[in-house]
Amino acid sequence: MFLRTGLIGLSLLATSAVAEGNFPLTIENCGHSVTFDAPVTSSVTVGQAATEVLYALGLGEQVLGTSVWFNEVLPEYAEVNAKVERLADNDPSFESVVAKRPGLVAAQYEWHVGPEGIVATREQFHELGIPTYVMPADCVGKDNTVGGDGTRLQAFSTDTLYQGIEELAAAFDVSERGTDLVVEYKAREAAAVAKAQAVKLDDVSAVFWFSSPEMESDPFVAGQKGAPGYMMSTLGIRNVVETDEEWPTVGWETIAKANPTVIVIAKMDRRRFAADDYLKKLEFLRADPVTSQMDAVKNDRIVIMDAQAMDATIRAIPALEDLAEKLDTIGNNL
Repeated sequence: MFLRTGLIGLSLLATSAVAEGNFPLTIENCGHSVTFDAPVTSSVTVGQAATEVLYALGLGEQVLGTSVWFNEVLPEYAEVNAKVERLADNDPSFESVVAKRPGLVAAQYEWHVGPEGIVATREQFHELGIPTYVMPADCVGKDNTVGGDGTRLQAFSTDTLYQGIEELAAAFDVSERGTDLVVEYKAREAAAVAKAQAVKLDDVSAVFWFSSPEMESDPFVAGQKGAPGYMMSTLGIRNVVETDEEWPTVGWETIAKANPTVIVIAKMDRRRFAADDYLKKLEFLRADPVTSQMDAVKNDRIVIMDAQAMDATIRAIPALEDLAEKLDTIGNNL
């Protein structure tokens, strides 16, 4: 696999690949134009969402290393994932990624490989002839220069998930697999939306709590236009958090005053912050003098959801259906 950087030329192998496939292939990705002269044959992933998309495309053997994990891998990919080296549970070092000599670095978040990249900038990778790809769900209709996790300029759409699947499939020259996978996910999404619309709830509100730097500090909660906003909008639920920032911090006093009908909390294996542990979240909600007075806490209207499902990932689709079922049960107890 070759990236056009002005430093690397075509080989006879690449020429053959171009003749057989749709190469050279240029992908416009998060403000960068990346051209592949031949199919990608290997990758390192920085972000669980990118990892699981490659697994879903049947490309597990081409993944040389993974990093940035929130939850256990989806059960159907456990076997292939067990054979892939985990470079880090959280942020990998630039050196560990480069050492694998990947044909592509696929990232879930722009802040890992963007202008202020936690791992490195895209330019640093490109200078070494390693192309980068950021999942479109994290940059399309979004300004990642505002706030810690960026601000959505447009509401999240699953179209960006499908774009990511199709573009990665094209880069690895398995476009047919990408098309089939998108058809499958669209059908599942339609079924989930139909189930969601069948849930008849009036004047229901919610807050999605991802984590908190400290248990007593203001929590990171979902803004209006991210994946949780998509779920709430589809289900006819009002988000008590009004900002478009992806994951703003909002005081518990403000949230308690809004008194959401339902509280959705993230469950994850990551332990970067104290509140990453969902059991500690539950303990805090029930013990804190402010949060314990909310109706959702008093009446046990608390939903536990995988952290990856709260983000712009393929897990948002089954999470929508699961949330609809839980809300149906909750609705009977309002």
